[in-house]
Amino acid sequence: HVYGFLGPNGAGKSTTMNIITGCLSATSGQVTIDGHDIFEEPKEAKSAIGYLPEIPPLYTNETPEEYLKFVAEAKGLKGKEMDRQIEGVISQTRIQNVRKRLISKLSKGYRQRVGIAQALLGNPKVIILDEPTVGLDPIQIIEIRDLIKQLGKNHTVILSSHILSEVQAICEKVLIISDGKLIAFDEPEHLEKSLAGSNEILFTTEATQEEVEEVKSLLGEIIEVSYRETQDGLLSVTMKTDSDIRGISRKLSMEFAKREKALYELTSKKANLEDIFLELTETADPADVPEKDSEQVKADLQNMEISGLEEIG
Repeated sequence: HVYGFLGPNGAGKSTTMNIITGCLSATSGQVTIDGHDIFEEPKEAKSAIGYLPEIPPLYTNETPEEYLKFVAEAKGLKGKEMDRQIEGVISQTRIQNVRKRLISKLSKGYRQRVGIAQALLGNPKVIILDEPTVGLDPIQIIEIRDLIKQLGKNHTVILSSHILSEVQAICEKVLIISDGKLIAFDEPEHLEKSLAGSNEILFTTEATQEEVEEVKSLLGEIIEVSYRETQDGLLSVTMKTDSDIRGISRKLSMEFAKREKALYELTSKKANLEDIFLELTETADPADVPEKDSEQVKADLQNMEISGLEEIG
């Protein structure tokens, strides 16, 4: 599985990742990785973790092949098993054609791949990636995203990113923190439905407000309607709904056609992860997050396996 980890600057994302990986101690709470407490059993817990910090910890005077051998030895790999795993991660991250070039000569995209390769050594159950696509060009971003999707089939991946579209595209669940507190944890589509408010249908018509109200009464499931007269005398309408906007848009256009009233423009706006992120993180007080959402977060975390952020392992 791939989990997205979101939060505004200063929310505590990197701190949390450093605590999960054992790089920082915690003042309270507990983190267990595959059943091992990261502070009580650090060796066992860390052996289940692969970590790529935002700035990959590369030795630029070495080749990827030399660097991966060093990391493999540090992780306790030896002999044929070490060679097998190095060849495996080189193939998996597609760095075969640069394996003997100095890392200092590689592009940022290839350096990220080498960083991911070192995280994969030891076949860890949990892979933690901090901003893995920062600074990459569009082609490199697509390649790294595809690689992360593949990793998610055999590992638990926790991905920190500021690119909301990226999280929405590749993550199966999203964790959002603000001011050091977990304020949401769910699948992106469920967050869209439950937290981001209503979808919107916007249209311009020659019909009167009374006629639009008549059509609205036939549609059902419309939460709110607002009207604005345009400069050329038409009526601009915004309708908000929690229902299927495609189905409602179809009904709406058919009803206006029956009345021989033209629709000059019809667009829809579906709530997305950016709307959710802004809604949650701009809440003045985390306590203002609806109680049912807080309770749902707690219930979900009880079913996971990182204590404190619970699902790793």
